[in-house]
Amino acid sequence: MPKNKRERIIALLVAGGKSERMQADLPKPYIKIGAHSMLRQTVKNFMLHPDIDGVRVVIRREHHMLYKQSVDGLMIFPCVIGGESRQDSVRRGLESIEHREPELVLVHDAARPNTSHALISRVVETLKTAKAVIPAMKVTDTLKRGAGGFIEGTVDREQLYTVQTPQGFHYATLLEAHHTLQGQSLTDDAALMEKMGEKVAMVDGEASNIKITTAGDLKTMQTMLNMDLETRVAMGYDVHQLVEHEMDTPPQKQTIKLCGVRVPHTHKLLGHSDADVGLHALVDAILGTISSGDIGQHFPPSDPRWKGADSDKFLLHAYQLLMARGGELVHLDVTLVCEAPKVSPYRQQMIEHIAQMLKLAPNRISVKATTSEKLGFTGRGEGIAAQAVVTVRLPRE
Repeated sequence: MPKNKRERIIALLVAGGKSERMQADLPKPYIKIGAHSMLRQTVKNFMLHPDIDGVRVVIRREHHMLYKQSVDGLMIFPCVIGGESRQDSVRRGLESIEHREPELVLVHDAARPNTSHALISRVVETLKTAKAVIPAMKVTDTLKRGAGGFIEGTVDREQLYTVQTPQGFHYATLLEAHHTLQGQSLTDDAALMEKMGEKVAMVDGEASNIKITTAGDLKTMQTMLNMDLETRVAMGYDVHQLVEHEMDTPPQKQTIKLCGVRVPHTHKLLGHSDADVGLHALVDAILGTISSGDIGQHFPPSDPRWKGADSDKFLLHAYQLLMARGGELVHLDVTLVCEAPKVSPYRQQMIEHIAQMLKLAPNRISVKATTSEKLGFTGRGEGIAAQAVVTVRLPRE
């Protein structure tokens, strides 16, 4: 499905409910499942899908600070405030993206944080031939009617389905339905389309795409995510030569860059980029966790684009590759090996720099320094070496 410059497919995530059935201290979208909030996980599922051009979240006004904390660092559209009902919230969300002229829109419950890319793709693909698409699962359990504590009969389940989100629509058609049927209480957006006389196509839903409504659902989801994740550890190593500064380099500029921080030193590190040996080792370690080669493959020294480049770009690139795989950084450990300069006065700055770049708590980052007891090239002051060890959690393949 070729894209043009406008946002052709936008995902609208509805997080405006009151979460009354959860009986939790936090509103449902902001409860953590694993390391992140339910909302952040849901946003990432859509943000990282190659067909989705933009994500907007509809929230309750009083949850705005929780929302900001939850999506910090994610590249999505600003949120919009919802209405009293889900239907009002979706309508407001649709109206808020009208100026972006989307062709298609996916409406999704923020409380479904385990939606697969395969399911999103099925919905998008079916919108080529249908104006409305919903994921559905055939009912397999026997259904009974009951009243007063007694069974009154058995329901024929042959044509019954449970429905999920994301529900996909041609944007203009859904917006028209919301305006036409405003004020009517309907259970989902597909019901509006049915009321308008539009046919709604079905694609296969997924048992793992559960909606978290109760504390029991939350426990089930946490168990599922833990079962589907694996821990990986990888190491990175780098070394750069120390050489004398140019004769005309003023004393205040006689520095080297270590883990993103400028450190005064009598010599400079030689390299095609900024020669940040600490970040280079960290990049290789992150790439190692996803079996994605090494820094030289992604940023060849022969490429003039990377001459003098800031190594922050390399680190962000590796981090984004990890995020695209659904990965999560757990811990980073960097060891710098040199006789000089003295690293300890700058250690906390280095930790804070990496933490800010990778949106990671500083207590999950370790920067250490050691000497080689005057042995080898580091002992002779000919260069600086760095070793990094990274731990991540990834969806099991």
